[in-house]
Amino acid sequence: MEHLPHVFLHTLLDFAKLLPFLFLAYLVMELIEHRAGEKTRALIKRSGRFGPVLGGALGVLPQCGFAAATSNLYAGGLITRGTLIAVFLSTSDEMLPILVSSGASVGIILKLLGLKLLTGIAVGFVVDLAERLIRRDGRDHSGHIHEMCEDSGCGCGDHGVFRAALSHTVKIGLFILAITLAVNIAVEFLGEDRLAAFAASAPVAGSLICGIVGLIPNCAGSVVLTELWLGGAIGTGAMLSGLMVSSGLGLLVLFRSNKKLGDNLITLGVLYVSGVVCGTLLGMLPIF
Repeated sequence: MEHLPHVFLHTLLDFAKLLPFLFLAYLVMELIEHRAGEKTRALIKRSGRFGPVLGGALGVLPQCGFAAATSNLYAGGLITRGTLIAVFLSTSDEMLPILVSSGASVGIILKLLGLKLLTGIAVGFVVDLAERLIRRDGRDHSGHIHEMCEDSGCGCGDHGVFRAALSHTVKIGLFILAITLAVNIAVEFLGEDRLAAFAASAPVAGSLICGIVGLIPNCAGSVVLTELWLGGAIGTGAMLSGLMVSSGLGLLVLFRSNKKLGDNLITLGVLYVSGVVCGTLLGMLPIF
């Protein structure tokens, strides 16, 4: 119980870092919905084919707020699933700070970031291509922002884009804060040592287990996986599988913002399968 104040403080600090990204994402969505017009929406739809490149590059940056922001953009129909998957797969979360603080070589750090970047871009393009072939014209990029406004009941059209974006940010932010606090308390009581033992307990199914650990919607998953790998407790393939799947709060925001449960489950499945498969295959390469 004596650690609870630290858990609350840590959760609030992470939440404070996330808020600007949430607000900017909603502000962009509101501006496009109310000010940009059909020409800008059409441009976004066309440029979505190259979205995985930008998504992969943004995800590599050591800030999980990008994953949360792109989840909102996807829920609003502004980016493709491939772009979202590219961000999720390349997101480094707490991996980079831990590697730097542990004294890992620049070469190893660049290799890991490069693998996550290239994997995110490649899988993102494949996902978008598959959806275009299945649906002919891919994901519909119109009307979703308006649907989100109607679902939230915030009266977006009546109070201007700034107030509407702020309303969305507060409502989604409070939900994220509550869930994140619950997860952090659970991890605190469970103990990172037990979590680490669980991830390393089955060498044969290590990649599958580490992939599940990577789904934990906070920094604990990436912290444990990186430290286990540095300590030699798990192999590179298992570590990469977990870190590919790890997207910080991205999935949590997606399930809260996007009302289409089936669509969210597809994204979750694609992320998990592609992350585990690519991580396992990359772990077999003699590059570390």
